[in-house]
Amino acid sequence: MSFERLAELLFPDVERDAEYYERLYPPRKLPEGAKVTRLAPSPTGFIHLGNLYGALTDERLAHQSGGVFFLRIEDTDAKREVPNGTELIRSSLRSFGLNFDEGALEGGDRGDYGPYRQRQRAQIYHTFAKKLVLEGKAYPCFCSEEELAEMRAEQEREKVNFGYYGKWAKYRDLPAEEAECRIRAGQPYVLRFRSEGDPSHYLHLTDQIRGKIDMPENDQDFVLLKSDGIPTYHFAHVVDDHLMRVTHVVRGEEWLATWPIHVQLFAALGWKCPKYCHTAHLMKAEGSGKRKLSKRKDPELALSFYREDGYPAESVREYLMTLLNSNFEEWRLANPAADIDGFRFALSKMGISGALFDLDKLRDVSKNVVAAMPAQQVYDAVAEWAKEYDRPFYDLLTADPAYALRVLSIGRGGKKPRKDIALWSDVKPYMSLFYDELFTREEPMPQGFDASLVKKALSLFCETYDEHDTQEQWFAKVKAVASALGFAPEVKQYKQSPESYPGHVGDVSMFLRIALTGRSSSPDMYEIMQILGRERTLARLNGCPV
Repeated sequence: MSFERLAELLFPDVERDAEYYERLYPPRKLPEGAKVTRLAPSPTGFIHLGNLYGALTDERLAHQSGGVFFLRIEDTDAKREVPNGTELIRSSLRSFGLNFDEGALEGGDRGDYGPYRQRQRAQIYHTFAKKLVLEGKAYPCFCSEEELAEMRAEQEREKVNFGYYGKWAKYRDLPAEEAECRIRAGQPYVLRFRSEGDPSHYLHLTDQIRGKIDMPENDQDFVLLKSDGIPTYHFAHVVDDHLMRVTHVVRGEEWLATWPIHVQLFAALGWKCPKYCHTAHLMKAEGSGKRKLSKRKDPELALSFYREDGYPAESVREYLMTLLNSNFEEWRLANPAADIDGFRFALSKMGISGALFDLDKLRDVSKNVVAAMPAQQVYDAVAEWAKEYDRPFYDLLTADPAYALRVLSIGRGGKKPRKDIALWSDVKPYMSLFYDELFTREEPMPQGFDASLVKKALSLFCETYDEHDTQEQWFAKVKAVASALGFAPEVKQYKQSPESYPGHVGDVSMFLRIALTGRSSSPDMYEIMQILGRERTLARLNGCPV
């Protein structure tokens, strides 16, 4: 039985040849050096930090070079798909500022290299599977689950590598007539690649992140099409990446072991390999060591965690960039106000050992990012977050946007902006002192001062308070209260002779701060009083229990 007859028997519905698809999807017309990258998740609805980590690499490579970044959905495993899984992926990535140029987008595919959903590409895969059969590079395998289990048990007893190869490749050399009989009888089969690899020979590969890597050739007759005609990941991604003209494949280091398979398959199909970039795992400190972030153990692996807790998307991107490129922090110090897209991302600056992900460091980065935002941007982002996750706070914010903006503007801008906010969920406790519905007294007055003295200080200030005072006039009155009570009007004076005074002007300021805000740390008191207004300011100072 000829290869042609076998190919026709296996693929009677394939009418087009490989050249048809080569013409249909020609090389892209892009500037020299432009990169084409893709994100290709399964529509499970779960997209994690590792996906975002890789997607940022994809996006930067494409967009910094004038190339194309597209979304392909690998939906061949229907059992794993969840309703709206693809939209959940798109919306998650969109919320972190990742935008695709083409692919499986809202409203349908956009771009000239689709379909961008693998389930819609069955005819394409079958066309190239038929090509491999025609060339004697693929064959039907009729192994049952029982036969495969028996084979594995024998390999275990003999202490050899597991897999379908060599003498274990039972149906590799099945006579053509017998194969035809089995097919016509309706016996289930998979289509396997006929490997000519020799593991004693080494491939000399170059990873764009890790440099030169020597790996043994693949000798496994791996599956191309499953018994239902659905392609495996190995086969589908090779066909898709070639026809979609991908130049750089970014994926996790867990795929390194399969690289020789993909190199072999590209060569068998007569195609040039894209460049591969295997990223390091995201790690987490544990005890004296570190481990890979786990979906089961670590809620922070899910992107939904950051949305729910109110991590600004800009902060997450900023922090991930510090993990992706070793020189990013140095660039940020030199360019504190620059847009992150101004940073020149480079594969050569990516690490090859696991990147340590630290939520505390992310919070620190986020404080800097939020501090640099204008008040309107902060307000808009907080309102959007609160609308979904804290509706009562959303109602307060949006009842008087101008008031909320005044609060958020305190200490914003200038060379040393305040850094009170790391997450959008921090904003409610930060702003609570400005809303009577939320205000609570969180801290007591400083120890070591008689209650009557504290009460007198508050009373004297209330007698002289004028909301029309400038900040200088306001503070002069605070100093006058201190002097009237025998406190040092300057901290420097107190330090020179502490035994001469019961306290200093800073202590009087603290009495006022705690009475006014209920806490020992707060934004500028003069600004707070201006925003609260005379009536509410005096009510808090006079009504403070001492």
